[in-house]
Amino acid sequence: MAKPCLSFACGLYDRILPLYTGEVRPAGFDLNIIPFHGGSGKRAIFDRMAGNLEFDIAEMSSSEYISTVAAGQRPYVAIPAFPSRVFRHSMMVVNRNRIRTPKDLEGKRVGVPLYTMTAAVFARGILQHEYGVDLSKISWVQGAVNKDSGGTHGTPSAPPLLKPVDLQDNTSGHSLSTLLENGELDATLGTVPPKALGKTPDIVRLFPNYREIEREYYQRTKIFPIMHLIVIRRDVLEKYPFVASSLYDAMVDSKKRQLEHMENAGSLLYMLPWMASDLEEIDRVFGGDPWPYGIEPNRPTLEALVTYLHDQGFIANRVPLEDLFAPIFERL
Repeated sequence: MAKPCLSFACGLYDRILPLYTGEVRPAGFDLNIIPFHGGSGKRAIFDRMAGNLEFDIAEMSSSEYISTVAAGQRPYVAIPAFPSRVFRHSMMVVNRNRIRTPKDLEGKRVGVPLYTMTAAVFARGILQHEYGVDLSKISWVQGAVNKDSGGTHGTPSAPPLLKPVDLQDNTSGHSLSTLLENGELDATLGTVPPKALGKTPDIVRLFPNYREIEREYYQRTKIFPIMHLIVIRRDVLEKYPFVASSLYDAMVDSKKRQLEHMENAGSLLYMLPWMASDLEEIDRVFGGDPWPYGIEPNRPTLEALVTYLHDQGFIANRVPLEDLFAPIFERL
């Protein structure tokens, strides 16, 4: 009997490359990996999967997935493999004449690409839990960060918020970056810095020494923000129940091999001149694996995300982590 071939829409990250090239193959089925690039590409995956279930397997927004599970909607099931993670301190940009400390954000207008995006959920959670910022005192403006045509960041599927938020769409016809530069916004946060950063002297990062702050934050909390996870269509998993475990094992193997390739510093795999130093720091801070999969190594991060979603009115009750993921036979 021929093996099933399943479509897999995902960003072409380094940890995915051995799967994409065929160096690693999952047991029992073939993968047709459909690569998407850039932030808009990932957003397209989420919208197409949530809206039409276009793929058998797909990268998915963590916050949107958890919100839909909490609302009782489960057209797909996640495995605890996390292709995208980013610390969020570096993406908080402010007008330094108006904002010197995180608490100064209260009473201000802050731009965000999409209020419901995981990056924004984590950034707000950090501001609230680490710095005591009252999020209810902030006015949020939602729109494109660097595109002057404005517009929204995709068509998210997250259920409606459970509590009111001072949120408006940017209808100015200008990017959030331009509004920040012109003084119509006081700050932005999200997935990319505004172009005004480095162009206008008064537009600066809220945390200029973000690398040191993010390192200390991780060492103290063990939170490395998870942006995206992997979901499998429920009907596919019902037909081929082995796919969850097989795909998880293949993704673990793919990541492991890519780490080994990266550590061969005799020839730099990436355009990072000081990659050897970066790898040494990764070993010191993360104990050799900066990108762990599975529930237990990521429990602090996942529990923080569930807490932030509850605090911010996305979900009515905290979802147990084990309810979020397909069983993968003692590997969690």
